[in-house]
Amino acid sequence: MVTRIPAPSKAAPGSDQNPLRTVRAQAPKVARKAAQALPPAARKAATVVQKNVRRAATGMLGLSGERMSKVDTAWLRMDSASNLMMINGVWTLSPGITWEALCERVQQRLLQYPRFRQRVLEDAAGATWVEDRNFDIAAHVLREKLLHKKGHSMQRALQDRVGELAMQPLDTRRPLWQMHLIEDFVGDDGEKGSALIVRIHHCIADGIALISVTMSLVDGGSEPPKRKPRADKDGATAEDWIADALIKPFTGLTVKALDLAGDSAAKSLQMLGDPEKAMHHGLAGTMDMARVAYQLVSDAAALALMPDDSPTRLKGQPGSAKRVAWCPPIPLEEVKAIGKALNCSINDVLLSCVAGAIGGYLRSQGDDPTGQEIRAMIPVNLRPMEEAWKLGNRFGLVPLVLPIGVANPVERVYEVRKRMNALKGSTQPILAFAMLAVAGLMIKPAQDALLNLFGRKTTAVMTNVPGPKEQLTLCGSRVTQCMFWVPQSGDIGLGVSILSYGGGVQFGVITDTTLCPEPQQIIDAFAPEFDQLSLLTLMLPWGT
Repeated sequence: MVTRIPAPSKAAPGSDQNPLRTVRAQAPKVARKAAQALPPAARKAATVVQKNVRRAATGMLGLSGERMSKVDTAWLRMDSASNLMMINGVWTLSPGITWEALCERVQQRLLQYPRFRQRVLEDAAGATWVEDRNFDIAAHVLREKLLHKKGHSMQRALQDRVGELAMQPLDTRRPLWQMHLIEDFVGDDGEKGSALIVRIHHCIADGIALISVTMSLVDGGSEPPKRKPRADKDGATAEDWIADALIKPFTGLTVKALDLAGDSAAKSLQMLGDPEKAMHHGLAGTMDMARVAYQLVSDAAALALMPDDSPTRLKGQPGSAKRVAWCPPIPLEEVKAIGKALNCSINDVLLSCVAGAIGGYLRSQGDDPTGQEIRAMIPVNLRPMEEAWKLGNRFGLVPLVLPIGVANPVERVYEVRKRMNALKGSTQPILAFAMLAVAGLMIKPAQDALLNLFGRKTTAVMTNVPGPKEQLTLCGSRVTQCMFWVPQSGDIGLGVSILSYGGGVQFGVITDTTLCPEPQQIIDAFAPEFDQLSLLTLMLPWGT
């Protein structure tokens, strides 16, 4: 049997004779009629599915906003009931500033960075930065009054409030940051002023990048450089991601910024980033390529086969409450003098004092840390400092085992120095960065399983950020202290922060209250450890 297809009728003048275009124009009407014929529950389900499919499609194709890099996506998805991926910071100012002045400064400076005007849209393929058309400065800069218990200082009340906010998620319907201004604040030094609590989700930027943001916010700061338009959005394609996440860390500028890499490692990594150039160097280039390939394999094995930490009260299943503490600054020149006398770096001295403070805290709790060690993951910058204003996360992680069981301060500082030297030339930061990029490609359960490798083997996250050398002013007021706390992931319950600012060095701790109810006790052990090391250094025999 033959089915006859009637010839198309003659089109009216001016009508579209392209059948494909006609179908495309009529499709929405057909879809609407079909949807109206569905029962209400099915119609609602179909609408939700259509919305999700459209969001995923526009996200994957990069048609809406700017695609989030895979590393930043990994940080976005890393929030858990015990750990939120927020960088929390505190400034104290003298004299105080007003909410109105702060809002004006934020609008003038901070909002010049697009990330602080953009919210995040997640989809099946990742996430996209989109402009918040309903941006409200009052939802991000909040005015607060500190509630403090009888007998507690305002400083203690401020610490309690920072701990509370560290476990309060940011509103995902808005850009992922907030400032909380306490206009009337009196610190332990009796100086009247204001306190500013800042919360920024880690997917926006790492600590080094946020220092760049800080410098634009203060008096005399400059606006960020203008971004050059790009044809392809960051992370929009697999090729872009491979270039950003795996190739760029091997380039010359980035390797120079890698603080822990020695000269030979830097040379080898440059060659790995440009293998064609390496081949032109003949046998020497080939040997360097083989050396760095061997280093990569060795470091990958070392990461995968890391032994477990010593079991201490600081390691375990965290709860859902945080506390923070910080100490008054110690003079940076004293730290430098001790380092010079002992032929150690500033980092060696500070990390040794951190290890001593943790060991001292455990002794005060009735534990014996002799012979024990804990592993701390230390972020390593992987970007040129002049590019920090671009925000995002460009750092790797290197595991440092802290000798908390060594009681002798001089012996401990040399042990830390030995372990830091052993990390020079390591490619572990780059491998960790690549692991985060891979995690950003995965669904959340698979990402959690991959990143738990770090959590199971680690007791603390520790970071040391160089802040401004000169004291800053904000809205005409002096920034008397500034401190921040790094987030922890998985089951890690201890975060340690070291920040140099205005000629001093500050030590801060954030802990899970289930594992360490009073982090101030760790803080209180830091200064005596430093004083003891300083005294012993002065007692050493001095040559000419």
